[in-house]
Amino acid sequence: MAETPVIHVLNGPNLNLLGVREPHIYGHETLADIEQRCVKAGGGAKIVFRQTNHEGVLVDWIQEAREGAHALILNPAAYGHTSVALHDALKTLSIPVIELHLSNPAAREAFRHHSYVSSAATGVIAGFGANGYELAVQAALNLIRERP
Repeated sequence: MAETPVIHVLNGPNLNLLGVREPHIYGHETLADIEQRCVKAGGGAKIVFRQTNHEGVLVDWIQEAREGAHALILNPAAYGHTSVALHDALKTLSIPVIELHLSNPAAREAFRHHSYVSSAATGVIAGFGANGYELAVQAALNLIRERP
């Protein structure tokens, strides 16, 4: 029997306020609602779902994924536009990395157009709201299956 896939879903700053923070941009679902979507989309995969407002904690969790995850989904939020530390931590991974954004950063303010995470990611999903998380889990599962 094949090993159960483990997917780490990491969420950056202010995502704990989903559902109340700028719902016209980020939607009305809470992070707990999105976690449940990920578990359902995972179809039996182990989903490790976390959120922090602290950059160093995200770096620690990315490093932890080196040993325990088959894929990593990261919504870096604002840190995607500012954090070389996240980029460097992601470059240490040998597993698929999916960068995820609820909104489409390319359609927003100019300072959101650059991501330090994108160059370290296998792929990027942006602009699909909470549905993006389900797409990311499905993509992660496909990438895990395709690996030798």
